[in-house]
Order: sequence, then structure tokens, then C-alpha cells
Amino acid sequence: MRILIQRVRQASVEISKVKTSEINKGLLLLVAFEDKDDQIDIDWIVKKTLSLRVFSDSNKRMNLSVDDINGSILIVSQFTLYASTKKGNRPSFIKSADPSKALDLYNQFVKSFKLSTNLDVQTGTFGADMQISSINDGPVTVMIDSKKRE
Repeated sequence: MRILIQRVRQASVEISKVKTSEINKGLLLLVAFEDKDDQIDIDWIVKKTLSLRVFSDSNKRMNLSVDDINGSILIVSQFTLYASTKKGNRPSFIKSADPSKALDLYNQFVKSFKLSTNLDVQTGTFGADMQISSINDGPVTVMIDSKKRE
């Protein structure tokens, strides 16, 4: 599982010109799955994300988590995080989980997030053509891969 975490002042999802989700200060999570992913990967990423200290304290040091600031979370599926550009100019997505497996993992991921926090958790729509708007804060962007655990 790969997740791109962006600290945002605001983020939203629009589908067919209709805003379907919106958050203020918090985290925009772009998440992708591979066939080998399971609940262990999900649990590790959820715990890591909720405790990741990427928000500034009163001394302007990144010492606070999204939970500490009572922020919001917007989760969006993005299989392109597994793009391989090794050969040619068109990315290959062969490492991405097939859509039915990815949908199951995505639903488990969202459910795990909602059960792990009392924060406002919003989502995109899996497989939809979405327009994502965000105002990055910092910017602060972190990539985590559950297989590498770094």
C-alpha cells in the first residue's frame, strides 16, 4: 500500500461539477493498493498516519499530529501511485491491485480510519473521475509505503 499524505489548509472532491466532500485544516490522503496488501498493511498505515507529527506547535516545530490539532481527513483512491515509468513514456500500472480487490481494500481502509479516530473523515468516490482541489500547507508532503515501512 502506498499513501501520499499532504498537509492542507483546505481540500475538496468534485464529481461531475458537484462538490461531494470537503475538509478544512487536516490531511489529504491519496492512497493506492497492490494485490499483496491486507489488513496488516491497512492497520499500520492508519496508525502511522494518525500519529504522524506534521503540524506545527507554538514554537513552529512539526510536533503535532492531525489528532492533536483536531483536524480533518480526506481519503482519495489513486491507483497511479503505483505507476512505473521504467520502460517507455506511458506509465504502467501493473503493480496496482485489480479494481475489485482495490475497492475492497479501499473500503477496509476507510472503515479502519473511521473506527480509529473521532476526527471528521471524508472520502472521494472509488473509481470516479474526480477533481481534487487542495491548498497545501507548507507545503508538507510525505510518501509512505507499507511494504518498506519507512
